[in-house]
Amino acid sequence: MIEKSEKGWIQVVPIDQGTAEFDAEFWASRSPEERLSAVWEMVVLAHELKGGTEDELRLDRSHFDIQPIWNY
Repeated sequence: MIEKSEKGWIQVVPIDQGTAEFDAEFWASRSPEERLSAVWEMVVLAHELKGGTEDELRLDRSHFDIQPIWNY
């Protein structure tokens, strides 16, 4: 059974009886901004578990040169 509490979503089942329904219902209830925030949080956590820092994930603009693709 899937329930929504004041602290979030809850599904209590034996591990061999879990379904993807909970995940699908949970993520479908989130806005695109909340989904993107959660994804970024997971990226940062995974990088930190490998010994990195969040600052290392920033785009290094010194390696890019922006030029128009057409000439006037």
